[in-house]
Amino acid sequence: MPRAGNASGGGHPGWIVRCKGWETDPDAYIYVITQAAAFPALAKVIGHEDWIEDPEYKTPEARLNKLPHVFAEIEKWTMTMNKMDVMATLNPLNVPCGPVLSMKEIAEEQALRQTGTVVEVDHPTRGKYLTVGNPIKLSDSPADVRRSPLLGEHTEEVLRNVLGMNEDEIEAARQQGAI
Repeated sequence: MPRAGNASGGGHPGWIVRCKGWETDPDAYIYVITQAAAFPALAKVIGHEDWIEDPEYKTPEARLNKLPHVFAEIEKWTMTMNKMDVMATLNPLNVPCGPVLSMKEIAEEQALRQTGTVVEVDHPTRGKYLTVGNPIKLSDSPADVRRSPLLGEHTEEVLRNVLGMNEDEIEAARQQGAI
C-alpha cells in the first residue's frame, strides 16, 4: 500500500492541515475530515459555497480526485486561526476535526483526565507520572491502570500461588541464589 502522508482514505477523507503559527509551533495542526454530511457547512465556512452545487465538488465521488486541492483550500482557511479556534468553529457545524496536541497540552487537558484517557500513576522509584489510560470503557468492568511492578516484587507470590511452593521451598531457592 502506498504511503498516504497526511491523508486518510476511505469513505470520509481526512487530512492534517496547518493552523496559524505553524511556522514556529510544531503542534499548530488540526485533523479535518470531509464527511459527506458536513461538507456543505465546511465549504461555506472556508469560503467555497460554490462547491455545494458544482458537479465537480458536489459529491464525495466527484471530490475524490481533487482531495489535494480541497484540503489546500481548507488549509488556507485554517492557517488564519489557531487550532482551538478552528475546532471551536467547526464543532458546531458537525465537521469532524481534532487538534494535534503537544505533550504539555495533553497533560494539562482536564477532559482527558476526567475520562481516564490519561491517568496519573505513582511509582515507588519513578515518582508520579502520566500514562495512557485504558481506552476500553465498560460500565460493569472498570479497569484500573496501575504502575509496573518492581523487579522481583511478586516473585514469592508467584512461587507460592502459581507454582505451589511452600515457605521452606521458597527459602531453599533463596539460599541457592535462585531468587
